[in-house]
Amino acid sequence: MSPQKRIGSGHPTPSKTPHSRHNGAINLNVNSDLYSVSPINFASQAILQQPRKPPRPISKVPYKVLDAPELADDFYLNLVDWGSSNILAVGLGSCVYMWNSTTGRVNKLCELPDNDLVTSVSWIQRGSHLAVGTHKGFVQIYDAEKARRLRTMTGHTARVGALAWNEHILTSGSRDRMIYHRDVRSPDQYCRRLAGHKQEVCGLRWNCEDGQLASGGNDNKLFVWDKLTQTPLHRFSTHVAAVKAIAWSPHQHHLLASGGGTADRSIKFWNTASGSLVKEVDTGSQVCNLAWSKNSDELVSTHGYSQNQIVVWKYPRMEQVASLTGHTYRVLYLSASPDGTTVVTGAGDETLRFWKVFGRKNRGSGGGGSDGEGGIGGSGRLGDWGSIR
Repeated sequence: MSPQKRIGSGHPTPSKTPHSRHNGAINLNVNSDLYSVSPINFASQAILQQPRKPPRPISKVPYKVLDAPELADDFYLNLVDWGSSNILAVGLGSCVYMWNSTTGRVNKLCELPDNDLVTSVSWIQRGSHLAVGTHKGFVQIYDAEKARRLRTMTGHTARVGALAWNEHILTSGSRDRMIYHRDVRSPDQYCRRLAGHKQEVCGLRWNCEDGQLASGGNDNKLFVWDKLTQTPLHRFSTHVAAVKAIAWSPHQHHLLASGGGTADRSIKFWNTASGSLVKEVDTGSQVCNLAWSKNSDELVSTHGYSQNQIVVWKYPRMEQVASLTGHTYRVLYLSASPDGTTVVTGAGDETLRFWKVFGRKNRGSGGGGSDGEGGIGGSGRLGDWGSIR
């Protein structure tokens, strides 16, 4: 046993300086872990002290702004949708307009008769069919290529503010609190009627891969329905304001994001396989819309009172990548381009603004987006200003 010295306190201390494990030589390296008072070794400390990768630059200004006269300032409507054919559909008053983002041309698809108003628009996932919901409770389907109405479906007794497609199934939600599944191949008006919400249905999103439908209402409820069943699989009641913002993750099965209105201000993430709350974040303002990036684990939210901002988040940490402002009214409408790099936002200030917020899957393809304008989104200056009609 090695001889030891005792100091005044009576605690034994080593009589020799620490030695190397290998050859018995005295270790005089002050950077040795032997002399560290930290529980983290020096190698790990060096990694932690490396500068963080700078955040991906996102332009703070939209690359394009379109005037959109009569774009309604109504939280419960869904008046903007960007289809797979790179055509943006917008409901303005009693009309639906289509803006071709490749050519920049605008065409009027339809004008509703009898003082009816457009309350929702939704493109089928693949193809040129556009569904239009109206204030009087009708659901119309148009062939956008031929600018021809194919059929008008009834059933609702109040405005249709939410629409969602799952292949040939078109689902509609209304102020009458009902949800209808409609098989557009069938002559019947609908094939299922879902009664669950106690107030207006304002959010509908299909998860086509897992066959689940999420619905949100002004009753502060978020329901998840399995396929065409008429009883909810899950009833989530933790939001304390209307649930319009709903988005399914394209990267993870059964991951659903939802956002609450003015009294709630939170974004919540749900595992719809287990029915459990995964995560929540207080955004500080009304959550109007949510959309996931197709190319990365990021999502964008749009907000109302008081900043009317657009926020890009990194999931799952929910760190803010960027906060974009410019709209002077709450940002009620949001849709993403087919390539997933660009989002368009709409507000009661009667403008549509186009922002480059997400990266591409193929980094080698350059910075151009689906705007047909050479990808000027990162220039830090406002692009051209036009009109949707």
